[in-house]
Amino acid sequence: MGASTDEDFYKTLLESTRAIPWKINWATKEFEYIGPQIEQLLGWTQESWATAQDWIDRIHEDERERTANYCIALCEEGVDHEADYRALTADGDYVWVRDVVHAIRENGVTTHLVGFIFDISERKQLEDELHVANRKLEALSFQDGLTGVANRRLYDSTLQAEWDRGLRNGTPLSLVVMDIDFFKDYNDQCGHLEGDNCLIQVAQALQGVASRSTDFFARYGGEEFALLLPETDREAARDLAERCRRQVLDLQIPHPASEAGRVVTISAGVSSVVPSAEMGPSALFSAADKMLYQAKRNGRNRIACGWPRPHRVTPSQANG
Repeated sequence: MGASTDEDFYKTLLESTRAIPWKINWATKEFEYIGPQIEQLLGWTQESWATAQDWIDRIHEDERERTANYCIALCEEGVDHEADYRALTADGDYVWVRDVVHAIRENGVTTHLVGFIFDISERKQLEDELHVANRKLEALSFQDGLTGVANRRLYDSTLQAEWDRGLRNGTPLSLVVMDIDFFKDYNDQCGHLEGDNCLIQVAQALQGVASRSTDFFARYGGEEFALLLPETDREAARDLAERCRRQVLDLQIPHPASEAGRVVTISAGVSSVVPSAEMGPSALFSAADKMLYQAKRNGRNRIACGWPRPHRVTPSQANG
């Protein structure tokens, strides 16, 4: 088999694959070859790929500078590499491609580049769909399955983040912890299905009180809820807790087994503090929780307030 026959064979082989072969003279930056498959993929003719600048100009502007600089630097060093980017089509659309580049060197100097362009648009679409699905799963992992509000997991991370922010800025952080009065008796008398409906209605009503973008409302567990209020002082926190109590009372959900009235009510504990190094976020919750039980002891369907004092804590306590 002669040399020209070998060359024809390999050329036919390369041009029959879905991968698009190409070769650039690195000294002149001119294309010496690009496979005819490029026209089927992008619409540009083989002849339109004259220089490396044509390649650069056909990279999406969002990736152009980064991709070009990355590839040029590695080509100068003779380092083989890959690059993913959106390539411009002749009709103005874009296709995700992967360029696999091999540098040919002589005496330590890059002389030519050879490589393959692969269509990865389907793979990118699958990756995007997977990313969206993962984001949805992540969101669900922070959402209470019954009521749809934030769950305990997100509450814990948000409390720590807001505590750290208050510590940096010297701003107050308030917390309202709430509990549905005699909820076990409600479940026993009305049934768990009605109990779930009650939780949903109460959660929606309480979430409506969190009107600012920084306010954070969550189902803490069971029939207990928490309203975290960054940059909110004692008086404002007390007022919001009272609004929460009235919101639930206004629902007028019948509760024949309640000793606090004939409708569903809540009790609330309020705490407020300017975060300091002498205490951790757990102190804020402990104080609000203590006040919640004080409100219950005082007869339920009411609020109680307490303001924790700074105290020396260990590093583990400071982390909540």
